[in-house]
Amino acid sequence: MQMYRVARRLSEVWRVRWSWAIGTALVCAAPPVAVGQETAAFFKQNCYSCHTIGGGRLVGPDLKSVSQRKDREWLVRFILNPQAMMDRGDPYAMRILEESRGVVMAQIAGLTRDRANLLLDLIEAESALEKSQFEGIKFSDRPFTELDVETGERIFNGLTRLSNGGPPCISCHTVRGLGLLGGGRLGVDLTKVSERVGGRKPLSAWLVSPATTTMQPVFKSYPMEPEEILSLVAFFENSAKQVGDDDSVAPLTFFLLGLMGMVLVLGLFDALWKNRFRAVRRPLVAGGEMRTEV
Repeated sequence: MQMYRVARRLSEVWRVRWSWAIGTALVCAAPPVAVGQETAAFFKQNCYSCHTIGGGRLVGPDLKSVSQRKDREWLVRFILNPQAMMDRGDPYAMRILEESRGVVMAQIAGLTRDRANLLLDLIEAESALEKSQFEGIKFSDRPFTELDVETGERIFNGLTRLSNGGPPCISCHTVRGLGLLGGGRLGVDLTKVSERVGGRKPLSAWLVSPATTTMQPVFKSYPMEPEEILSLVAFFENSAKQVGDDDSVAPLTFFLLGLMGMVLVLGLFDALWKNRFRAVRRPLVAGGEMRTEV
């Protein structure tokens, strides 16, 4: 009986060990595919709005065969902190800045050295293909119409809601000619954004998946439709052509309106409290006069 228990116990131990070994082997075999898919998704979310692999320049350079232009260590350091490379005056980094019309590549939150190396592995693998999956999104090149501009303006101002529920541009941005108060001041002024990023194609690609730390979490869940992007680009191109008045007066206008509102509110409170005070004081004064006469 004792031997049976020992044998059974050994059998259970070996079964557990074999299960662990097989599970470990399966886990070790899976990561290359899983990591590859995760890296591709990371590239699409964080890099694809500014870069293609074999599709030409957008806001940033085409990354096809980028490892042949600079060594791996330089590329990793640049990916991790582009601004630091430019602050040091690195010649190649400054050349990238000039070719990108002064647009500095944003530092990607949570990016590690290991992840940067995985991204470079992905770029090398995609560069070796005849056609990369990141060659670029194809956008309509039809001429813009007045209706496109008008629709884009309505989307910007929030008068026409985005199909997938994203917030209107005006909540964070402004353009020239929006009126007394202008738009939001959290983001940059977008009056000349089409000229800054280099035209229709780069701007359209940016709007597909905005990579800023503020916009990315929002539009990852609520992406814009191609026709909405086309209309916004039409509006931005039209805005860039308009001279308009300097919207720097908008903060002053807002301050003056706020000051006027405060004066009106204080005047209202003064009127209310003055009447209340008199309502209490009048009986007291009258009572005092009666006692004096007595």
